[in-house]
Amino acid sequence: MTVSSAPTYRYVIQVALPVPLYRNFEYDSNELPAVGARVRVPFGQRQLIGICLGESPQPDSRFARKPIHEVLDQQSVWPPALWRLLYWAADYYQHPLGDVLHHALPVLARQGEALSYQATERYEVTDAGAALALTELARAPQQQRLLAALQQRPLLARDVRAGEYSVSAVNALQQKQLICKQRHIPQQQSDWAFGLDAEPLQLNPEQALAVAAIAASRKAQAYLLEGVTGSGKTEVYLQVMAEVLRAGKQVLVLVPEIGLTPQTLRRFQQRFSVPVVMLHSALTDRERLDAWLDAQQGSAAIIIGTRSAVFTPCQQLGLIIIDEEHDGSLKQQDGFRYHARDVAVLRAHEEKVPIILGSATPSLETINNAQQKRYAHLRLTQRAGHAKPAKHVIIDVKGLPLKAGLSAPLISMMREQLQAGQQVLLFLNRRGFAPALMCHECGWLAHCARCDAYFTVHQQAQELQCHHCGSQQRMPRQCHDCGSTQLVGRGTGTEQLEQVLEEVFPEFPVLRIDRDTTRRKGSLQQHLSDARANKYQLLVGTQMLAKGHHFPEVTLVALLDVDGALYSADFRAAERLGQLYTQVAGRAGRASKQGTVVLQTHHPEHELVQDLVNNGYGHFAVTALHERRLTQLPPFSQLALFRTEALQAQAASDALQAIAQLFPSVDGAMVLGPMPAVMERRAGKYRYQLLLQCRDRALRTQLLRHILPRLEGLAELRRVRWSLDVDPQDFS
Repeated sequence: MTVSSAPTYRYVIQVALPVPLYRNFEYDSNELPAVGARVRVPFGQRQLIGICLGESPQPDSRFARKPIHEVLDQQSVWPPALWRLLYWAADYYQHPLGDVLHHALPVLARQGEALSYQATERYEVTDAGAALALTELARAPQQQRLLAALQQRPLLARDVRAGEYSVSAVNALQQKQLICKQRHIPQQQSDWAFGLDAEPLQLNPEQALAVAAIAASRKAQAYLLEGVTGSGKTEVYLQVMAEVLRAGKQVLVLVPEIGLTPQTLRRFQQRFSVPVVMLHSALTDRERLDAWLDAQQGSAAIIIGTRSAVFTPCQQLGLIIIDEEHDGSLKQQDGFRYHARDVAVLRAHEEKVPIILGSATPSLETINNAQQKRYAHLRLTQRAGHAKPAKHVIIDVKGLPLKAGLSAPLISMMREQLQAGQQVLLFLNRRGFAPALMCHECGWLAHCARCDAYFTVHQQAQELQCHHCGSQQRMPRQCHDCGSTQLVGRGTGTEQLEQVLEEVFPEFPVLRIDRDTTRRKGSLQQHLSDARANKYQLLVGTQMLAKGHHFPEVTLVALLDVDGALYSADFRAAERLGQLYTQVAGRAGRASKQGTVVLQTHHPEHELVQDLVNNGYGHFAVTALHERRLTQLPPFSQLALFRTEALQAQAASDALQAIAQLFPSVDGAMVLGPMPAVMERRAGKYRYQLLLQCRDRALRTQLLRHILPRLEGLAELRRVRWSLDVDPQDFS
């Protein structure tokens, strides 16, 4: 009788897998895959795509190993500098390496798809379209603009959609047989030629100095470009980019919001005749992989994307730009909780290229780095062109009757601007009709059963919504406690403000821009385009309107209610209010017309309000940094936040208590908690937090490395969902 022996393999391979475990896994193989290559491996009853980390130096003989099923790549997915960056990110943010590597891949690559192009559709001009004079389409400006672009070069279907060309214009040109749609298989083409489609603007002395300083850089230097709103930071970006592109190198541009990518794309395409790609979550998986390949293989000259684009491999990176570097959306708030700004700074160091951090309201961390000479600090203190600084007005609303948050003095100022043909922008960071529904008879409030929060009234949809867990229900007709039908909304949301404005100013059209009015694909871009074209004189919106948009006809901007931030428990609330006020104020008077900014408040005497209005964000930031130093808050200490969620509050608290007991007592470190989150119950789960505060990063990293491997053995953690957030930005 012959006994068959188990097959023998030449190599034991270490593989990083996308699982929430702080360790790697070993597999057998007869070939040695390249470090950084994707492999398909068995894991329990399923198969996963992992990343090869090389041959295991000391194989663990305690466990039976399985063989690798398939090697998907012949070489590393990432170049060496980006590979080192990903290793650093996993260590700095104390996150499992396999999950970090998984996050840095497009979705199709995570699923094992070949890293190659597929046929795509693109629009091209026909012979008739190439011969047609653009003046013949003067009465159809949308068609004229699209044909002009296609006469320059073919456009992928995704770029036509992203470029804000209307569907009717595309259909009309096809019916006239001036353009056609063709299937196209992209080819690797890294030898694009630099060209300018428009001449650069004349720079003022401050802009010219900034461009010269950055262009002269021959090393990995970080530049803080701090410019007041409307000071022409984008023109500085464009002229610095021109030198990089002329040398045949690529530029990576990070923007905080999807809504800003088409606007940025349009500016760059109008200036440069080079290939530009976008990377953001609104793309299909195939479009995202193709754009990723364009960057990796060098056929894209400019790569524009939101935070995850920071991990995009580039064949010849020459410059990184982060626009609105202070914006909170650059920080990932779930899963792998990295900050794209900080990762980008280290990437620039690894790739030995300059990086520009641009903002009118830099974060306190960035200002501190500039003060410590880690970053070069470039300032733009003048508005570009003939734009004048806006006037600031404070309205004390104590005792004043308010109509949907509008005071009589503000309504009078609005009427004056509207009758002069100007636009008015009102900022209110609460969507919906009213933040709560109350019974006028007994005081009952409609409360979300799953959260420590009230339902928001959405009158147009005739429903109540919880903006924290997403629960919805039909608008009740009677009070749940006393049966009364006297139900009224309490507080003001953008939907109610829009309705009241239509009553007060019936002759002027109102445009509301918030999450409710921009759900449909392309609706945000259409709304912004309409606002820029002055089709609506009254603009109402949430923070979506505060970020980098250019509305040349807006001469009056008003912030209706920001008092909640003056007394928040979050130590970052004052900084965020300062940034928000300055950014919203920057929408006023961006052309040659004088702008006015109005702040309605019940606390006009508050020192933060007075500092912002009288001295500006720069002075406020210096004062705030001094306070942070005295209280030893970031950036003068380093934080890490453990969070737990559970169906029972005790389980969430006990899990954090078990973690707290693992920390040794050392000088320079404090463990605070467990404590309930600001909103203790959300989506049916109780939420608790444990805060680690250390004097420096090295001590924090040392402590986290000490305790994280021991967490797998804690029985208390098996009954909760837990996470770790290094450098937390949100404590809610």
